[in-house]
Amino acid sequence: MRKALKILVKDFGWIHLSLGLGGNLAFFVGSVFFLPSLEAFKLAGIWLFIIGSFFMLIGALGELLVRLWREEDEGE
Repeated sequence: MRKALKILVKDFGWIHLSLGLGGNLAFFVGSVFFLPSLEAFKLAGIWLFIIGSFFMLIGALGELLVRLWREEDEGE
């Protein structure tokens, strides 16, 4: 199981970048929804903040695993 996860994380690094970009985009759009003229979209802005932070967390954790496993492989 660990080996399969390691292969998935290392070989598909673009996923981590995509999740981070998606999270940043969600934060940006969520921020716009907090403008006074867009008060009707405030709840959507809150949810975009939550979703964006989750995507950024998953992307950062994936990138951390890639770096840790890369160092582990170099040490062997």
